[in-house]
Amino acid sequence: MPRPTLDPNQYGAPPAGRRAAAANHPRPPRRALSLPLIVDTTLRVVDAEGVDAVTMRRVAEELGTGAASLYAHVADKDELLAAVYDRVFADIDVTVSPHPERWAEQIKDFARRQRAALAAHRDLARVGLGSIPTGPNALRAMEAMLSVMDAGGIAPQKISFTGDLLAQFVNASVYEDSLFQSRFDRNRSFHEWTQQMQDVIASLPADRFPTIHRLAPALFDPGEGENERFEFGLEVIIQGLAATMAKPRPARRNRS
Repeated sequence: MPRPTLDPNQYGAPPAGRRAAAANHPRPPRRALSLPLIVDTTLRVVDAEGVDAVTMRRVAEELGTGAASLYAHVADKDELLAAVYDRVFADIDVTVSPHPERWAEQIKDFARRQRAALAAHRDLARVGLGSIPTGPNALRAMEAMLSVMDAGGIAPQKISFTGDLLAQFVNASVYEDSLFQSRFDRNRSFHEWTQQMQDVIASLPADRFPTIHRLAPALFDPGEGENERFEFGLEVIIQGLAATMAKPRPARRNRS
């Protein structure tokens, strides 16, 4: 009995013409996996869809590989997102010459730069909440900011508290802005939301909520937008710190 002739198309093999074309136009070599490549790819996913879209499988698909290959570079999703967060800090200019008389403005400049860098990447700022970044870029930023406060004569414990407070304020501010932006993009405009809130206040009994009624125009005045709100909060933090520095320390009692 003669052997049957195998049809290459029957089993999904490309026909001879396509095989020849593939030989003449080989695929470009796949880029070798590295942590910087994985981080940059993850950041693109965040920019397009937000932090919730990031999974090890999703990033691997973007790279044209399997999820298992990523674990040679990062332990899990949390470690990957921490590396992405640190990558964004590389975009922050931390060059500074600490000046004892300009410490307040220098700190505010740092906070503005950090906010601008994080705001360019949707809700990535949430990664910085509830954690202490220890990546190389974040540590350089921390060193620069601490050196400014130290040069300003701020007590070590207050430097520690202020560093935490500023990080919370910047991250929370950027993250909240991203939540509002996402909500308005999907469902309604900021103007529609404001109008709805004004209608809610107008429906409240004025005798039970007199202060809310009286302050309603100011409560929903956008002013100069989120930038003005951020600047106000930043000013309150810095002035509050300056006020604590101005208070004389209570004299110690002589127990002898």
